[in-house]
Amino acid sequence: MDIDSLLQPFQHFGVHLGLERIVKLLANLGNPHHQLPVIHVAGTNGKGSVCAYLSSILTQAGYQTGRYTSPHLVDWTERICLNEEPISSEEFCQLLLQVQAAIPQGEESPTQFEVITAAAWLYFAQQKVDVAVVEVGLGGRLDATNVCSKPLITIITSISREHWQVLGPTVADIAREKAGILKLGCPAVIGLLPSEAEQVVRSRALELQSPLITPQPSQSISPGWAEYQTQNSLFRNSNLIKYPLPLQGQIQLTNSALALAAIEILQTQGWQISESAIIQGMANTKWLGRMQWTTWKNHKLLVDGAHNPAAAQVLRDYVNTLNVKSVSWVMGMLSTKEHEEIFKALLRQNDRLYLVPVPDHSSANPGELAKLASYICPELSFCHIYPELLSALEAAFASTDDLVILCGSLYLVGHFLGTTDLGA
Repeated sequence: MDIDSLLQPFQHFGVHLGLERIVKLLANLGNPHHQLPVIHVAGTNGKGSVCAYLSSILTQAGYQTGRYTSPHLVDWTERICLNEEPISSEEFCQLLLQVQAAIPQGEESPTQFEVITAAAWLYFAQQKVDVAVVEVGLGGRLDATNVCSKPLITIITSISREHWQVLGPTVADIAREKAGILKLGCPAVIGLLPSEAEQVVRSRALELQSPLITPQPSQSISPGWAEYQTQNSLFRNSNLIKYPLPLQGQIQLTNSALALAAIEILQTQGWQISESAIIQGMANTKWLGRMQWTTWKNHKLLVDGAHNPAAAQVLRDYVNTLNVKSVSWVMGMLSTKEHEEIFKALLRQNDRLYLVPVPDHSSANPGELAKLASYICPELSFCHIYPELLSALEAAFASTDDLVILCGSLYLVGHFLGTTDLGA
């Protein structure tokens, strides 16, 4: 049996928020999630990189560290890691068989995400992890990961209008769902949120008597290095940590500060995490497909998901620091995304646009995207559709010396990373 065939029966259940199914399933598995200290991370953007920083630092500090994230880019096994190493396919299959055997008969079937989440909790309990860093799948309040009553720390990285079809039409509605991960008396670290979102999160934290920490973004001190000032609220004497920042983009000054604020809280709880473990852990952090430079057929290529307006703006801000005159965008997007806002964030005069479908997913129609892009940015010097990704990349590199960027969907980026011989 392989992972795909074991997960296939659950595929058609899609996103179906609610905790009833996962709670019953975990009870049948012996409630593995109650056996672990957990750091729970929600947010529209940035939650993956915050999880990556935390698990890298905690592993470096000598703790047996589980990490659960989604979606994967190339392989299912990326979602469940132990000490930064993905689970083996064999172990994953064994876990899925155990989970399948625990599904209550004659009741509503769990979703695919719930099955994988149960497998992650089970694996972390079996491996007796010291800590599990767990990323919310969607929203927070009703997400299948939200089953721990007393996490060590909760983190909300950012809130913007994504998945509003499921979470509610306004930023305040979305904030309400994300704030569902806050728990009674558990410290929470929050990023820079829009004021109406911050209001919602703060009032929820007040109700739950959750200490709320809002760290300032770190300062960039030289390319690839940053400096973080510890929070006075936690330490009597504030001190500076200088650390390498391997992930690209201004936003990582914020994301890394959120991770370090969480590490500080752990230190006050008695966790032994030295400054050298923090520095080395930061240096070792990898997070594929997010502002990642790679080489394709001897050409330099920048790859990024940029799958919602806020992420697209972060990518554009990074591109603006590169002093390039124009950009060749190779893009595909899912049908559910806010295409107009993403194009507004990214496209500029004289840019070139190469549009492709996203394989094996509910892709937006490239022809319709082309019309929309030409309307939003009539000064594009080129806008064309291609049947698949590789022909678009070939065309982009053949026709210009511009910077070429592949973006618009994490699934498209995953398809590229999984099917392409990089560096060749």
